[in-house]
Amino acid sequence: MNVNISVLMLLFCALTLAQNTEETQSCSTVMFELLKNVGAMKEQLAATENRLMNSETRLMDSENQILALKNQFSTKVVFSAKTSTSGAIGPFNTDKTLVYGTVITNIGNAYNQNTGIFTAPVTGTYYFTFFYHAGHEYWARLLLMKNSEIIVETADHPSKYDTADNGGNAAFLQLKRGDQVFVRMAANTYVWGGPHPTTFSGFLLI
Repeated sequence: MNVNISVLMLLFCALTLAQNTEETQSCSTVMFELLKNVGAMKEQLAATENRLMNSETRLMDSENQILALKNQFSTKVVFSAKTSTSGAIGPFNTDKTLVYGTVITNIGNAYNQNTGIFTAPVTGTYYFTFFYHAGHEYWARLLLMKNSEIIVETADHPSKYDTADNGGNAAFLQLKRGDQVFVRMAANTYVWGGPHPTTFSGFLLI
């Protein structure tokens, strides 16, 4: 029933009731129907408001996802570093984080040349490589670490017949923001530090 017509009928019925005419019963029926229509309209309005609130929530979620993707793709993370110590590094009687103190590239400043630790600035997929040069006297063993987890390693055993070796490994890693990646040198092993062969690199892929 049209709202304006309903209002007019309600006014008419009110006048009729006031005059105590015989149309009282008919007007009561009209008023009842009008109240039903008003109740239905309230329910429709509440449903519409709920749909609008749900739409606003979905819109906010979409905007947050777009912002997160925008931040991720606008963030550039690339680093490459080499050991700054010339000669042998190690062996030590405990595991050591290998510090690559000479920075070649550090776009995004995610690599710390003082600690040797890379900290992911955004969640994403990263690619890391590490290489070493070593002689024959001691074991060489390097571990690529994600937080406290060993991901991959590279190693070479001592040999009096093989005077020098190069080794390395690489991995794609799915990182969350704040995850740390670094190279650990195992206890009682060593690498050759200079000037160029022992390196650690990585970049944000997606």
